[in-house]
Amino acid sequence: MNERILLSAPDVGEREEAYVVAAMRSGWIAPLGPDVDLFEQEMAARVGVAHGVALSSGTAALHLGLLGLGAGPGTVVVTATMTFVATANAIVYTGAEPYFVDSDAYTGNVHPGLLREALHRLTASGERVAAIVPVDLLGKAADYKEIDRVAAEYGVPVLADAAESLGAHYRGRAVGSLAAASVVSFNGNKIMTTSGGGMLLTDDARLAEHSRSLSTQARLPVTHYEHAEVGYNYRMSNILAALGRGQLTRFDGMLARRRRIRETYRSLFAGVPGVTIFGGENDAEDNCWLTAVLVDADTAGWSAADLGASLRAVNIETRPLWKPMHLQPVYAGARSTLNGQAQRLFETGVSLPSGSALRGTDVDRVAAALQDFVTVYS
Repeated sequence: MNERILLSAPDVGEREEAYVVAAMRSGWIAPLGPDVDLFEQEMAARVGVAHGVALSSGTAALHLGLLGLGAGPGTVVVTATMTFVATANAIVYTGAEPYFVDSDAYTGNVHPGLLREALHRLTASGERVAAIVPVDLLGKAADYKEIDRVAAEYGVPVLADAAESLGAHYRGRAVGSLAAASVVSFNGNKIMTTSGGGMLLTDDARLAEHSRSLSTQARLPVTHYEHAEVGYNYRMSNILAALGRGQLTRFDGMLARRRRIRETYRSLFAGVPGVTIFGGENDAEDNCWLTAVLVDADTAGWSAADLGASLRAVNIETRPLWKPMHLQPVYAGARSTLNGQAQRLFETGVSLPSGSALRGTDVDRVAAALQDFVTVYS
């Protein structure tokens, strides 16, 4: 059996090793240290904001960002239904209620018109909406111009879940700088990784400092252990920050590699009836984290599930798009404003191996398997 080809394996090498070894030899092994400070500064500079807070996960960053914006018991946070469960879970951690909004058909991101409808319904009934959390699906930024317009209309701050979209842009502006605060993830399957980890990015000094305090158990700056509020053990370790710094030096090259892989898939499926690259034709501002295809089974003669099963049979990983939150058993009772698009994307989409660590022979093997599958049904 051929070695398994993964969707998005970590891409690390000698440069990252050198950064990690240097951090270990410095003696800064525990959480915090000079590499954490430098990683925060370098990442904030990369996206064009004033502050970064390096944390143990993107979920932790969402949790602290929401707390800083006032989410808590008795409040509602409006977010996309088309997302990974961490987005909704972080809302629940604060004690707030998640409210799900469906997708636009093109990007899969939150639909601004439905967002306005949801906010109108909630505010008309006297409920307090603490935040809006748009999610940049598979590396394509949400429509922040329209989202900001709706947010301003109702006086609600925006916390961008950019876990999947670091390196992407929106109208020329870098993801991470498009909201009151943004959250990025450095999980092992992202374009760049710190093994686990994430970061809160913002121009708001108060929010950054409060999040930094909460992430270290909210310890007050006195010689003994003193705490005035409940904190969390959410800080990133110095060694993992060193890994992230090494990754950041190679980030542009990793982005370029994923773009080339997307073009391979685009060329392969060109002219195949009923199949489109998810997100449309314009990849200029995407980060191409994962390339997915949408399949109209009636036109193609086969389904996304058929394609996924065929690739998995030859040891190539695939995955459907996220199962929407309003369809998840854990959130079955949650309120939502829907148009059916998120469910359609879940049922017709399949993600393909997209990682920058893929060798040329790996890409060739995936392309050959795709070609064989399409040939059978043509």
